[in-house]
Amino acid sequence: MKKVMILGAGYAGLRALRELQKKTKGFEVTIVDRNSYHFESTDLHEVAAGTQPWGKITYEISDVVNPSITTFIQDEVIEIDAKNQEVHLKDSGVHQYDYLVVSLGFRSETFGIPGAEEFALEMIDIDSARKVHENILAAMDKYKETQDRKYLNIAVCGAGFTGIELVGSLVENKKEFANRAGVKKSDVTIYCVEAAPSILPMFNDELRKYCLDNLAKWDVELMTGKAIKGLKQDTVVYADGEVEKELAAGTIIWTTGVSGSEIIGKSGFEERRGRVMVKPNLTDPTYDNVYLIGDVSAVMDPETNRPYPTTAQIALKMGAHAGRNILSQIAGQPTTDFKFESLGSVASIGNTHAFGLVGKINVKGYPASFVKKMIMNKSLLDTGGVKEVMAKGRFDLYR
Repeated sequence: MKKVMILGAGYAGLRALRELQKKTKGFEVTIVDRNSYHFESTDLHEVAAGTQPWGKITYEISDVVNPSITTFIQDEVIEIDAKNQEVHLKDSGVHQYDYLVVSLGFRSETFGIPGAEEFALEMIDIDSARKVHENILAAMDKYKETQDRKYLNIAVCGAGFTGIELVGSLVENKKEFANRAGVKKSDVTIYCVEAAPSILPMFNDELRKYCLDNLAKWDVELMTGKAIKGLKQDTVVYADGEVEKELAAGTIIWTTGVSGSEIIGKSGFEERRGRVMVKPNLTDPTYDNVYLIGDVSAVMDPETNRPYPTTAQIALKMGAHAGRNILSQIAGQPTTDFKFESLGSVASIGNTHAFGLVGKINVKGYPASFVKKMIMNKSLLDTGGVKEVMAKGRFDLYR
């Protein structure tokens, strides 16, 4: 009986599991995650802003486990010993495997900026996203107590995909924040600090203009071309030309970038920022029985000669491909190479505002918001099945 282990129950890991569970003979599967639940990481910004409860974007991993073939272990991965085909877990010790799927997800990347780890809030999982929302509410309470203007300021560090989506959700919930502080909605100010001269280079000028026009209409203080030099307590230090300036804010949220799990480097894989440049079939360059997918994997885009961005879309496709390749290996058949063609990308800036590309077609406004929610529902279907779509799906199409 062959043993397959999956480390991480995110998009890639659960998609691999669902592919493997289509067969029920000749092997057994163990899936490991530190949480009892899967969470939709693309929706964390809504939990952070308070526009969605955390339970809306989670479901129990046990819901998608077929107990006749799969065992779920809630535990933390300490190390992978690929040479001896072992996984070391914090509480349940050492586990052997014949085939391994590593989909351990991402961590926040601070790029060595002083004070970032100490004074900024990250947004990498349910707990950290909830802490962001709790911090915002506490800052509003602090303003009521002290009348110190800085507590009405919310600073988002980074104007990438995640940062802009977070800004949109924060705008949507400004009324709640203002009511909490006892001020007018316009008194709560959202800042977005970005080193690059513009935002979202993956989108064309028309789509960027749509986003920028809305942010301006909503009085978002978009500070592009302002490299962050460091953070202090309730303070972002940034460069304005040759001059260093400070922005006071009661809530500082870090969204400048992510890297793969630290376990990749600790386990001796050849990696850069927690990502391994895998072979075309998604296996490690040294170990043919180890698949690295999702945020810990780097797959080269032949058109740009750069790795594809780590998105939920590519993670789901990687998971399905890894699962099929393992089934082929167990059956003594050759694996196939992974090929990816993006179906497009849509960013939300609030519940009914979005923009992006579907294929090569620009979509904006409410139609894009509808598409975004259908994309969310599709990922739920791919990882959790129809049951999770019906229970957790995004059908709030008009709010």
